[in-house]
Amino acid sequence: MEFGVFILAQQRGYHQTSRDVIQNSIEQTVVAEQAGFDTAWYAEHHFNNYSLSPSPLMMVAHAAARTSRIRLGTAVCILPLYHPARFLAEVGFVDTVSNGRLELGVGSGYQEFEFERFGVDIKDSFAIFNEFLDLIPKGLSQKIFEHDGKFLKIPPSSIAVRCIQDPMPPLWITSGNPTTLGRAVRENHNLFVTSLLNGSDAIAGLRAKLETVAAEHGKDLDRDVKFGFLRCGYASDNQAEVDAYLDNARFQRRISESLKYRRAQSEDGYMVKEVPSETDLSFEQLRKNLPVGSVNQVIDKMLEEISILRPKHIALQTQLGDFDQKTMLKQIELWGERIIPAIRKEISQPARAAA
Repeated sequence: MEFGVFILAQQRGYHQTSRDVIQNSIEQTVVAEQAGFDTAWYAEHHFNNYSLSPSPLMMVAHAAARTSRIRLGTAVCILPLYHPARFLAEVGFVDTVSNGRLELGVGSGYQEFEFERFGVDIKDSFAIFNEFLDLIPKGLSQKIFEHDGKFLKIPPSSIAVRCIQDPMPPLWITSGNPTTLGRAVRENHNLFVTSLLNGSDAIAGLRAKLETVAAEHGKDLDRDVKFGFLRCGYASDNQAEVDAYLDNARFQRRISESLKYRRAQSEDGYMVKEVPSETDLSFEQLRKNLPVGSVNQVIDKMLEEISILRPKHIALQTQLGDFDQKTMLKQIELWGERIIPAIRKEISQPARAAA
């Protein structure tokens, strides 16, 4: 079982400077490596405070210079917002400067607010994304490649800096669309999924959905498909500390939905209003749904969720809203020292017994 940290780089208010948010993100990466996490993941968003990371590839390149072992992932590059030639060239470069530690997560995007400012029609996002999935393996694995699609056109070309990973970095697909998930399964790419802030029933539904997709393409989900699970979780005996984490998790969902459904914008054109919505969950419900509470409670809940979903990778959301940085760094260390080893020990026992 692999574990990662998912670093959203959010700004909940002007009491946080952009410099502070980015520096905190890098510091969390360094501490995650020291704590034994396998991967650090960086988001991509634009023009608002939901995430201050406009280029996860740039984040990976910088983090590569500050770390030596931990793998570094994009979660995700919003492909319809990229020029394909520059994207391919930068992937090769970043895999090189990270010494082959790049995990390449890609998605089609969902925030119309961002697409408008890049001059891209969000109605075309699915088609553009699928053309990119045709192009990426050619561009990264062939010395000379070309592409002549409806949206993407590249004459015979070759990227100058080749990937260290042969033939290319692992490709992770994030989508709720069964067609996109099916293509990823069929072409042996990895998946990144989430149940947001929902509980075990939603996780069971997610497992059933993935099993159906895999079966439709002649694959066994456990044997043939690697997929990661994005999850909020927090261990502490201090209830106020847990509630502060849950408050920031709920903040994330509120402004994400505001951007997706255009329910609320901002007074100054940047800081998105945080407003309650009909989909809000109470702290009581969140404590029931999520792996939060004492160390043992978190371990038990995580083991329950793993037994339902059976992912190969879990990405823990560590950077949400304006949660206190020193407290979060201690949390990352706690997961590395106690929670991750306990989970790995428990899930390895049946394998040892069978052997």
